[in-house]
Amino acid sequence: MAELTMIQAVNLAMREALAEDDAVILLGQDVGVDGGIFRATQGLIEDFGAARVLDTPLAEAGIIGMAVGMALNGMKPVAEMQFSGFSYQAFHQIENHVARFRWRTNGRFSVPMVIRMPYGAGVRALEHHSESREAYWAHTPGLKLVIPSGPIKARALLAAAIRDPDPVIFYEPKALYRAFKENVPDVAEPIEIGKADVVRVGKDLTLIAYGAMVPRAVDAATKLAGDGIEAEVIDLMTISPLDEETIIQSVKKTGRAVVVHEASRSFGVGAELCARINDKAFFHLEAPVKRVTGYDIHPPFFAREQHYLPSVLRIYDEARETLTI
Repeated sequence: MAELTMIQAVNLAMREALAEDDAVILLGQDVGVDGGIFRATQGLIEDFGAARVLDTPLAEAGIIGMAVGMALNGMKPVAEMQFSGFSYQAFHQIENHVARFRWRTNGRFSVPMVIRMPYGAGVRALEHHSESREAYWAHTPGLKLVIPSGPIKARALLAAAIRDPDPVIFYEPKALYRAFKENVPDVAEPIEIGKADVVRVGKDLTLIAYGAMVPRAVDAATKLAGDGIEAEVIDLMTISPLDEETIIQSVKKTGRAVVVHEASRSFGVGAELCARINDKAFFHLEAPVKRVTGYDIHPPFFAREQHYLPSVLRIYDEARETLTI
């Protein structure tokens, strides 16, 4: 097994997909000669050629529009947005074409494509580089939304996304790109899109997180364990479709839940999870479902960025409060 960072694991997944399927094409601004702004595609144009690793103009709508045409004609494009904040320039293409073709054609055509987007705060970036707008895509019928939390999952989930017959938004938490390494298996471990992972088993409360918040939730659970509190930690991995069954089973067991995400609080994934837990596990709850999130502002600049993000201490404090109710 190779010890890889998340960005190396993403690169490995694309390399393997290019090698095993001639229909796979990579495209985006600077993905070829430069190897991508975060070096996610480094070395791929040298190994697979400019016909399969395409440098495009700085035109997000053009990148996605071209990928739609490729997908409708038998290819499997993997398009990169340099930052998720730049995808708004392609919102019309994604919402009106990527998400709708299967529905619009009554199943006659699908759009097997992946849109990779680095997202989230924590790397001291500028405006339109740090937001977490996953709720846009989760709220759009016809799209699947996948968010890995580490190198092993990034490699396996991206492989699954490229093989999927429908469009997948692949959100990559850039704060984790080089945060730690994992021993990534020589052969990708299959991970099914639409399934969550219980990364820590517990009986006292459930912590639900995804992306860069999963390591923080695990650290909070470790801190709680020092107080004799056993928290179960769920990594959603897929936001849409949501693995409701795993979440509800856990909450029915523990009776308490805390949802963690770095996106702003209002109208987000956390609110949806609260609603589903109330629908399906209300009579098992011992306390209201808590949320630890970003604030309803744009992610602040460098000096206050970490104050905006849910910290291990904030997660710990909310969990302790939930247990006192």
